[in-house]
Amino acid sequence: MACTTLYISSIYSTLGESLRYGFFQVISTMTTTGYTTTDFYLWPGFLPVMLIMLGFIGGCAGSTAGGMKVIRVILLFRQAIREVHHLIHPAAVIPIKLGGHSMSGNVMYAIWGFFFLYVSSFCILSLLITASGVDPVTAFSAAGACLTNLGPALGQAGANYAELNDFTKILLSFAMLLGRLEIFTVMVLFSRTFWK
Repeated sequence: MACTTLYISSIYSTLGESLRYGFFQVISTMTTTGYTTTDFYLWPGFLPVMLIMLGFIGGCAGSTAGGMKVIRVILLFRQAIREVHHLIHPAAVIPIKLGGHSMSGNVMYAIWGFFFLYVSSFCILSLLITASGVDPVTAFSAAGACLTNLGPALGQAGANYAELNDFTKILLSFAMLLGRLEIFTVMVLFSRTFWK
């Protein structure tokens, strides 16, 4: 989709260039490596936003990629489908399976808890960054890029983060810690029980 849009909108003169830049940026964003071969924040339409959203999905479980991880997104999707089926058949017992194995309720609760903390962290960080005087596009994309450990963002943070104020940089540094340690580890540090 990215390659087609780049070619149709004449960002690059040849189909080969559109394929090369499009594929590279999608793969780089999905794996949250942070590499860029072009200023994708200048691309037209939905493409820059789509790339930031791909960073939220991230890489595979066990990888060093940021984001929520593909496995969690798949299980959340299957849980949502199961809930739709429960509306139609309330008494049905529908297990969530992955690789032929049923997922336990504890696994699903942990994933839902992680998802809630991830989205809440993103929203709170975005609001705090916006409150510090940064425009909303920069705030949302920078919070997302740092929480997913993606790196490149949009708006003022498109080229680099140098123009952002010190308070915003501190918040974004904290977002990078949250994302790299996958939130639960950092949240445990704020638990009184952990320190007893």
